[in-house]
Amino acid sequence: MEREDGLSSEEKKTDEETGTSLYHHLMAQRGRLFEEPKIVLQRLVTAARLPGGSAAAGTDVGAHHEDLVLRLRRRHLRDNVTGLLLVYPSCLLQVVESSREILVSVLRDVATLQRDRALLEAKIVFMAHDPRRRLFPQWSRKVLDAGQAAGGAGAQGHKTEEERTETLVCGVLSALQKLSAELEVSRKPLPGPVLDQSPALVVPQDILEELLDRDELQSPSEYLQTYASPLDVNVEFGHSSS
Repeated sequence: MEREDGLSSEEKKTDEETGTSLYHHLMAQRGRLFEEPKIVLQRLVTAARLPGGSAAAGTDVGAHHEDLVLRLRRRHLRDNVTGLLLVYPSCLLQVVESSREILVSVLRDVATLQRDRALLEAKIVFMAHDPRRRLFPQWSRKVLDAGQAAGGAGAQGHKTEEERTETLVCGVLSALQKLSAELEVSRKPLPGPVLDQSPALVVPQDILEELLDRDELQSPSEYLQTYASPLDVNVEFGHSSS
């Protein structure tokens, strides 16, 4: 027979399972404190000019970027890296989707390639913080020939130098969004075959060349300098002068 002033064995068992004691609450709170932080997805879009417009240079830099992504994946096991590297005859367009730490590592690498003259001008075309979804299911690279590099620009008949920088950037982002949508429709894991079948989805090379000449866009080195600089706090702020 159960005691009236006590708990039944079933009730005690339920309390132990649900953890209603102060000890259980404290341990649960401590566990939340030591939980690994959630990785916030970020997206980086960069463009860079190849030295001399050399196809061999593009192949070498493309292989270097692929090796970099593999090394970053091994170093940051929790940070999934997706994106796309398009190697044009005269320049590169790269999309990287991962954590902020990965993106900063990629920018540092691009800045190093510039110092070593493996790349010439480089610009950050766009950065997105916490986008709703990834554009690409994995990271891949694609080498474009001269015909593919023209993209859909041939039918447009306008001069890119007459366009505002914001318009050109929006054109790049729009093309990437369309490519991502086509990947979902075709159910193909890599964008290479999709671009072979639909070259109009390629961001035209002349748009990238024009963006590389725009001073409004930061270079990786300029961004990293700002990123590493401490905030300039005015200690006199709020003090009235007599």
